[in-house]
Amino acid sequence: MMDGSKRKLTLDQSESYEIRVPGHLDEGWSDWDGRMTITAEWDEDGAPVTSLSGIVDQAGLQGLLRRLYSLGLPLISVKWVKTD
Repeated sequence: MMDGSKRKLTLDQSESYEIRVPGHLDEGWSDWDGRMTITAEWDEDGAPVTSLSGIVDQAGLQGLLRRLYSLGLPLISVKWVKTD
């Protein structure tokens, strides 16, 4: 922030997150929420990994995590992406 104060995460502000799950999710999967970008990659063993990135608030993040859970997808990582 410009005033030198530290930015705090809150429940009501949208923030940028990156979520990684094993497997390949179709890009059409994110139609329910147009704020997420889906990228398929491959790990060092050649297995597919999907990254979901975008800006959501805490409620949206929890909803996305629940949806991934309902699909039976384990989480590789959930990362807050610090932005200026």
